[in-house]
Amino acid sequence: MVMLRWCLLGMALLAVPALAEVRVSTVERGTFEEVVQLDGLIEAVQQSTVSAQTSGKVMELPFDVDDSVPAGALIARLEDSEQQSRLAQAEAGLEEDRSGLSDARQRFRRIDELYDRGLVSRQEYDQANNNLASANARVERARSVVEEAEKQLSYTRVEAPYGGIVTERHVEIGEAVSPGQPLISGLSLEQLRVVVDLPQKYAGVARDQRRARVTLDDGRAIATGEMTFYPYANPGTHTFRVRMSLTEPNGTLFPGMLVKVSVPVSERQVILVPESSVIHRSELRAVFVMEGEGEGRPRLRQVRTGGRQGGQVEILAGLSEGERLVVNPQSLVGTEQLAPRAGGEE
Repeated sequence: MVMLRWCLLGMALLAVPALAEVRVSTVERGTFEEVVQLDGLIEAVQQSTVSAQTSGKVMELPFDVDDSVPAGALIARLEDSEQQSRLAQAEAGLEEDRSGLSDARQRFRRIDELYDRGLVSRQEYDQANNNLASANARVERARSVVEEAEKQLSYTRVEAPYGGIVTERHVEIGEAVSPGQPLISGLSLEQLRVVVDLPQKYAGVARDQRRARVTLDDGRAIATGEMTFYPYANPGTHTFRVRMSLTEPNGTLFPGMLVKVSVPVSERQVILVPESSVIHRSELRAVFVMEGEGEGRPRLRQVRTGGRQGGQVEILAGLSEGERLVVNPQSLVGTEQLAPRAGGEE
C-alpha cells in the first residue's frame, strides 16, 4: 500500500509542467521554540460604575446603553431643590457670621486704642480679643458649611469621568436614589488589555522571558505592551493571571472577545526546513534530497514532521544535518532531473 502511494505521488509530480529553477540549501539545525497556546480575554482598562453621592429623584438621563459619551458630559441629573435650599441657608449663615466678625473687629480696635492709653482694664482687652477670635472661627465654620452645601449640590449633576460607551443603566427617570446607589456603568474602548490564565508549570519560564504573541482568529497579530504577572495563583485552577496592554486597539477589538495567546515555554535545537520544501500528499510527507557527486540528483524521501515556526517545519525523522535539500520541489516537476537515466539507472 505504501509503495502504491509513492508511485502515485511520483506520477502526480511528473504530470505537472516545470515551474522554475531548482534552489538547493544545506540542512541545518536551528532553535525551535515550544509554545503553549491559551485563550485570552480582552477587557477594558477603564471600566466603572458611577454611583450617586447624594440623595434625590432622577430628573434626567441623557444617554442610554451603547451610546458614546465624551469625557465630562452630563450622564445623570438629580432633583436639587433640597440641596439648593441647604446652600442658601449656609450662605445666609456665612453672611451673618461675617457681619458678627466685622462688629468684633471694630470693637477690638476701639478697645485696643483705649488699652494703649490705659483707659480700659486688661480683662476688657482680653475679652475683646477672645470675641474677635470666636467670630473668626464662626466665619471659618460657616464657610466650610457653604463648601459642603456646594459640593452636595454639585453631586446632583453626575458627569462622565472619561470618554467611552454606556454598558448599563441602573436607574430610570423618576426613581429616588440615595448615596452609594449605582447609576450608570460604562467603559472606554481607547485602552484595552488582554488577560490570560497561565498554568502553574509554565509560570516560571513565562515570568523570566516575558514574551507572548497575541493573535485573532484570522491569524492577525496584535501588538502588546508590558506584561504584568499577578503575584498569586488561583486556588481553584492553580493558574497565574497575566495581563498585557494592547498598544493598538484599532477599533475592531471589544471587551469580552477571545484571542489566542502563544507563550514560549522551552527551546531546543532541531532540524528546521522551509515549509515550501515539504510535499504533502494525504498523510504522506516528503522532500527532495540531492544525492551523488557534483550537482547530484534529486531523490524523493519520506520524512516525519513536527511543529511549525515562522515559515519553517521541524523534521523529526528522515533527514540529517548537512544534506542538500531542494527548497522549491515544484520546480522539478516535469524536468529531466526526475526522469530515469540511460542504462537503467534510476
